[in-house]
Order: sequence, then structure tokens, then C-alpha cells
Amino acid sequence: MPELPEVEITARLIGATLAGAVIESATAPGINAVKSFDPPLTVLAGAEVLAIRRRGKLFLIDLHAGGPAGPPADLTLVVHLMSAGRLQLFDRPAAPRDRSSRVLLRLADGRELRLREFGTRQQAWVKLIRNSELGRDETLQALGPEAWPDTLEPEALRAALREPRPVHAALRDQHVIAGIGRSWVDEILHAARLSPFKRGSDLTLEEAALLADAIHECLGRAVAHYERELALPLPDKLPMPLAVHRRNGEPCPRCATTIEAVFYEEHVMCYCPTCQTGGRVLKDRRLSRLLK
Repeated sequence: MPELPEVEITARLIGATLAGAVIESATAPGINAVKSFDPPLTVLAGAEVLAIRRRGKLFLIDLHAGGPAGPPADLTLVVHLMSAGRLQLFDRPAAPRDRSSRVLLRLADGRELRLREFGTRQQAWVKLIRNSELGRDETLQALGPEAWPDTLEPEALRAALREPRPVHAALRDQHVIAGIGRSWVDEILHAARLSPFKRGSDLTLEEAALLADAIHECLGRAVAHYERELALPLPDKLPMPLAVHRRNGEPCPRCATTIEAVFYEEHVMCYCPTCQTGGRVLKDRRLSRLLK
């Protein structure tokens, strides 16, 4: 799933080359990809791309529409990649048989910005919103504070995570903190030497400070890595610089203990027993009691 670092670098790279581009047409091959109807996508014919921003794991594409389809308007196209989406820029239009494209923004210079999705779930979506109504959008309103680039204050972070549920789940809750998902939460908790099973209500202020530093360090290091390694055109799969997530069976990069994993129906959680759980191993959540 693309998370804050992946969305951030995509917005930077595509936004830098797309500013000032004019949209020739906007279509949605994915029949359920558009979650808004007023204004319709057709008003984007003739619109100018102003910038591409990020909010949590969402793209915000700033647009100025003033073409023949309607009166001048400042609009924002909100893009959610969900678990398998990608936002990519191509030099030519998609082929008629391309089944991965969900939304297509064809540009006047021949390029095409595509929201693509891999797999069968078809969950990625866009909303076209008037800027005057952007502050009332339920999805944006529900997001918590940004995980990066600002460092979260330990007291505020501890308060946000105060519920009696595992920190691993709380950090992935976009209503609590925006931008962190399944991949980077493993890296963050390993960096902070915290058990993924520790309950947020049990966090000390010192642990919250370690966690805040780890969030800033891990996400910032990932963005810097992408800045060095990536350029347009972006690949379908980004080379995520992960040291713990999905590294179960490999040695911990800090202490060389074998990294363990807990498998859930839709994801895997990885951790180091020595660094994070006091030597305790939970190999199968169905057969072992939850670590405290």
C-alpha cells in the first residue's frame, strides 16, 4: 500500500513537471472510481494544473477550470490510491485494452496522468471538489495530524494514542495520525524499540518521545531515499527501503536476532523479539496469547 513517503515523492516528481499543464479531457474507465458528481469530470476540459499536494496518504491536485464546459472555478481533485493504486504520468495515452486505468487526465501536450490500480478489488477513487467546499469534505475533515515533516510533540502523540488498543493499530488509524500504514509502522516501532502489542494507554512520556523521533526519522529517511533513487517515469512498484517489514526470517539489522512475524488475513506484522518484545515471540496469534 502506498503510504506517506511514496505519496510524497510521487506528488513532488509529478507535480514539478505538471504545473501549468492544460487538461484536454478527463475520463473514468473505472465505473465506480469517481465518488463525486457535482461538478462532473467534464469540467476539467481546458483546466490548468496548478500543483499537486499531499494530505496524509491522499493526493490533492489543485486545478483552475475555465474551459467551455463551465464558468471559471478553482477545484481540487482528491485522489486515494487505497491498497493497490498508483498515480503515474505517461508520454502517450493509454492503450484501448489497458485494464489498469481507473481515471485518465489527458493533457494538451500529449501526456496523460493516470490513476491506475492493480489487482481485482477496484477500490481506488477520486473526488472533484470546489475549493469553497473543500473544508467540509468528510474524508479530509476526519484525518488526524500529519505524521511528517513536522515532528509530533511527545505529549500530543501520547494523548492521541491513549486508547487501550495496540500501538501498531493506532498508528495506522488515519483519524489519529495521517500517513502511516502497514509497511512503515513496522519500521517505526522497530526504530523506537517498542512492542507492536503495547497498548497506547500504557505509553510513558519517554516512550512517546522515542516514538515521535522514530516517526520523523523513518519517514524522512524514506523520502530522502526516494529523492536520490527515483525519477520520472515512476515504476509500478517503488523500491521501498524497508529493514523490518516483510523481512521475517532474516536477521534484525540492529541485533541480528531473527525477525518474527504475525500473519493476519490481509497483512503481516514484523518485529524483532530482542529489540521490541523482551525476547517473547508470538508466531501465531491464533495459538498464542497477546503480548503485553
